[in-house]
Amino acid sequence: MSDAAPDETLKIDIEGWEGPLDLLLTLARNQKVDLRQISILQLVEQYLDFVAQARELKLELAADYLVMAAWLAYLKSALLLPRDPEETPSPEELALRLQLRLERLNAMREAGARLVARDRLGRDVFLRAAPEGLRVVRKGRYEAEIYDLIAAYGRISARTRPVMHVVAVRDVMTLEEAIERVSALIGARVEWSAIESFLPDGATGMYRKSALASSFVAALELARQGRVELQQKSPFAPLYLRAGA
Repeated sequence: MSDAAPDETLKIDIEGWEGPLDLLLTLARNQKVDLRQISILQLVEQYLDFVAQARELKLELAADYLVMAAWLAYLKSALLLPRDPEETPSPEELALRLQLRLERLNAMREAGARLVARDRLGRDVFLRAAPEGLRVVRKGRYEAEIYDLIAAYGRISARTRPVMHVVAVRDVMTLEEAIERVSALIGARVEWSAIESFLPDGATGMYRKSALASSFVAALELARQGRVELQQKSPFAPLYLRAGA
């Protein structure tokens, strides 16, 4: 408000208020507290003081200011006097409604201020001079026949299917049999004899390989016991056996 003398004819108010509710919001902000914790009685007194000062300065007040002043005076009296239990709504509920309207108005004004403060096209941000190119959107399309689907399913199923190992039944010579056979034959031979001569007669195929491996291990075991001597002239040369001294 200006501090001009009462006799001046021109009085200017540039506070930017647009109605009694905006005036109430400004007075509530002057309390420097959260809008949910403002004092309604103090807010009513500030508003009535403003209306009284405006009338003293002979300003032409709008009708809505006077209506708000009358309603606030009624609210103040209802909050101060004992409550009538039959009166609805209660003064506390009326004060809460006023508080909620002030909070809503404050949120609207803050949202408007944020919108005004945003960058403006042509003032803060500018369009590019280069033209925008065409945007190409690529989408893949899969083509497959029934054979391709079955083959893909078979590969996936093969990876996830449990693996079963089946050992084929075949004739083998155990280590015990090889030790017994080599021990029996080595006593009847004085000279060096190749290990192949200790294999069973007529052994062929997988059985011959099994007998040769078992006879080799049997020869090593008998040599460890001192019952057999081994001789081999070079790596991978034939292995010879004879009875130990």
